[in-house]
Amino acid sequence: MSSSKSPRRRAREFVIQGLYQWQVGGQDEAAIQIQAEGVAGFDKADNALYARLLTEARQHAEALKLDLAPHIDRLWEEVSPIERCILLLGACELKLHPETPYRVIINEAIELAKTFGGTDGHKFVNGVLDKLAADLRAAEIRKP
Repeated sequence: MSSSKSPRRRAREFVIQGLYQWQVGGQDEAAIQIQAEGVAGFDKADNALYARLLTEARQHAEALKLDLAPHIDRLWEEVSPIERCILLLGACELKLHPETPYRVIINEAIELAKTFGGTDGHKFVNGVLDKLAADLRAAEIRKP
């Protein structure tokens, strides 16, 4: 991870990695935490944000998938694992963190998809989260 990244960006990167370990490897939060702490740069992440988002995205995963489903043109299982993790994180922030502007959340998700996802994964993530934001943040989007 480059040193120019903000502590919040770093936290989101570690959340994506943790969600991936959970979804693909079946690891629990304790194992994910131990692994994250051993990675270079973890000390420069916003650890409170990391812990909160990782816990919330896992605890609310089923509800978040239901929120996302109408905006995805395929079965959840057909979405790449890394894009599923990015979508869960983006949906979690859109739904549970109104203090973070929706544009920031979507931009962060796009950057995560460019870093970790497939070739055009960021376009898919952007399209899905734009539609979800229209559902969850309609009043914020209408503000001038």
